Amino acid sequence: MKVSILLSSGLVAVAVAIAGAQTPAPVGTTGQPSPTASGSFMDAEGRTIGQVRLQQTPRGVLLKIDLTSATPGIHAIHMHKVGRCDTPSFDSAGDHLDTAAHKHGFLNPAGQHTGDLPNLDVPSTSKLSVEYALDGVTVEPGPRSLLDADGSALVIHAGKDDYVSDPAGQSGDRLACARITADRR
Repeated sequence: MKVSILLSSGLVAVAVAIAGAQTPAPVGTTGQPSPTASGSFMDAEGRTIGQVRLQQTPRGVLLKIDLTSATPGIHAIHMHKVGRCDTPSFDSAGDHLDTAAHKHGFLNPAGQHTGDLPNLDVPSTSKLSVEYALDGVTVEPGPRSLLDADGSALVIHAGKDDYVSDPAGQSGDRLACARITADRR
């Protein structure tokens, strides 16, 4: 069973995929086949610990995260505004993606950043597959593209996000980073 978490205007909905269910091939906002992007998560030592795949949807971007050797525990995960993942600190990824000049966090009355996502709960097996829908961004060309001139990165933090403290929810150091790049079509 795969669980999907959809974020829209601060609301969270959970959808369960039923085995064998058929879904139509998604199309991008231009009516053409949906553009995709991807990245490999690497830890501070440069080891690959998982992958992320991004697909354009009519209302945002679907993130499919597959971690294979992540640090167990509850971790914040955020989209950052620069597509660089320089080890060991990943500070090169810059601040959280924020297209609307908000504060951080789902529970912050002045929030949330565009790149804020729910915490990951990595089990003791170090393996986790999860899907998130991210509103307000695209992998197509345009002003809200994750693939703009300096790109973007998805960052996993050492601690959990408290969903209210600005600028990063008290989430701690950056444990892993995935630089997002367009897939060839």
